[in-house]
Amino acid sequence: MSPTGRPRLLYVTDLAYEARGRRYCDEDIFLSSRLRAESGFDVALCHPADAAALMDSFDLVLVRNSGPVLNYLDAYEEFKKRALASGTAVHNPLTGRADMAGKQYLLDLTAAGFPVIPTVDRAAHLDRLPDADEYVVKPALGADSIGLRVVPRAELGTLAPDLDGSGLLVQPRIPFAYEVSFYFVDADFQYALRTSDGGERWDLQRYEPTAADLEFARRFVAWNTLDHGIQRVDACRAPDGELLLVELEDLNPYLSLDLLPAATRDAFVTRTARSLRECLAAATR
Repeated sequence: MSPTGRPRLLYVTDLAYEARGRRYCDEDIFLSSRLRAESGFDVALCHPADAAALMDSFDLVLVRNSGPVLNYLDAYEEFKKRALASGTAVHNPLTGRADMAGKQYLLDLTAAGFPVIPTVDRAAHLDRLPDADEYVVKPALGADSIGLRVVPRAELGTLAPDLDGSGLLVQPRIPFAYEVSFYFVDADFQYALRTSDGGERWDLQRYEPTAADLEFARRFVAWNTLDHGIQRVDACRAPDGELLLVELEDLNPYLSLDLLPAATRDAFVTRTARSLRECLAAATR
């Protein structure tokens, strides 16, 4: 607790990271300032590489737009190790089963029959993938399209000799109509955004989900079993009209808050502030 009597929040962000199509710094300057005013916490910002060294002086750590973990993997592992050993309260909690732990969840969800883009990581399993003109190959620890490449069908077999143990995942490249993202705080749906017709990944517009859409998204949030946290469920609309999971982001999802109407953005801030208070209360019981 700080001298003000307010709990202290360490807000982890890389304000200098240049993300394609996004302004990390603008979003985190906005959100941290609003949380300082509304959450009841004293708030300080720090770079992800400094989080392990600073977190003992704070009551709660909020990981936000911290960039791909590959850029500071050793520092992130040290942060996780120390936070788990000391019982430091972290939002999102470090027990996430999705991107927080790498891409293994895509394999697990494929094997469990969830509506996800089929994913394999073994040469013997390539024949389990549906026929496609092209296939996407990406590292299991990748993020922000780092290391991603597209392979034509004729070259799929050339992956086999080096696939096992390589840390690479293979998926069919789906000719989707659009991508849509569902944003949750704890288990509460907040808003959805979809790619514009013919637009790039971060050229987004508001999307009003159907009941079936929300049932799809909530299924993955429930699977992840996080009591507190911000999650983004990314999906694509497949040619048959069904949604398929692309990514379940539970580490540091970009929120595109600048695209929201003021009332929706305010509601998100209010719900996030409540989640932070409840996360800290649960950790200190």
